[in-house]
Amino acid sequence: MRLTPQEFLDWDCKKITLLGMSGTGKTTLANRLPKRSWFHYSGDYRIGTKYLEEPILDNIKRQAMDVPFLRELLLSDSIYICSNITVDNLSPISSFLGKLGNPAQGGLPLSEFKRRQALHRQAEIAAMRDVPEFIDKVRDIYGYQHFINDAGGSVCELDDPDTLETLAEHTLILYIRTSPALEQMLVERAASDPKPLYYREAFLDEYLPMFLEEKAYPSVDAMPPDEFVSWVFPYLFKSRLPRYQAIADQYGYTVDVADVAAVRDESDFVRLVASALSG
Repeated sequence: MRLTPQEFLDWDCKKITLLGMSGTGKTTLANRLPKRSWFHYSGDYRIGTKYLEEPILDNIKRQAMDVPFLRELLLSDSIYICSNITVDNLSPISSFLGKLGNPAQGGLPLSEFKRRQALHRQAEIAAMRDVPEFIDKVRDIYGYQHFINDAGGSVCELDDPDTLETLAEHTLILYIRTSPALEQMLVERAASDPKPLYYREAFLDEYLPMFLEEKAYPSVDAMPPDEFVSWVFPYLFKSRLPRYQAIADQYGYTVDVADVAAVRDESDFVRLVASALSG
């Protein structure tokens, strides 16, 4: 969606999609908008509560069945298991994605890892394609005036033009461009506290053999899961930046992470977007 600054300012029902790497402040920015008038749509929350709900619960139950005490209670329907996903707590999704590597260290075999990655990709596409329906629904049912789509950090990896076309048709796309300082911080954080990630299959197929050769691991099952995540993250980060910029160049607009960090309220946000549109 393309607008002039004045058209944006005059837009009665503002609908915006935030794109960018995890850690650039998308969720923080969305939370600074007044909740009485802005509906905060979290792509990751939708993924976890709608499209991956059953696989996430199946994964938890599978782990529980390995514990004899819990196994008996589950089989007798004495207990039930649910996940408590919130916008600020997406750990069940991360636990489901898992990490590639030695099963004895909590890693996943390559085939299972790729299966879960494929499920996540399908779920993320579906969650983004739900945006137009939610725009109408939250306005009609709940009376929200504005809508902000807090998209996941891996949207640029989907390679699904129809999904981007849908977002661009119904929302103004705003890409939050990172800085070298933040990039370094995120790389260091990934090294010290590696988290499960989504990878394009082509990316994984390119960098996994490089890791195995460099570290002299004979197979995926021999490699430490945390070590691979820490090693591959800088490459993943670098690969995503031009992808996000290409989306912004074709469909939307770009703002810098430092300017986003300076936003304190709705007025600041509106001025920031209008400024981006004028550039």
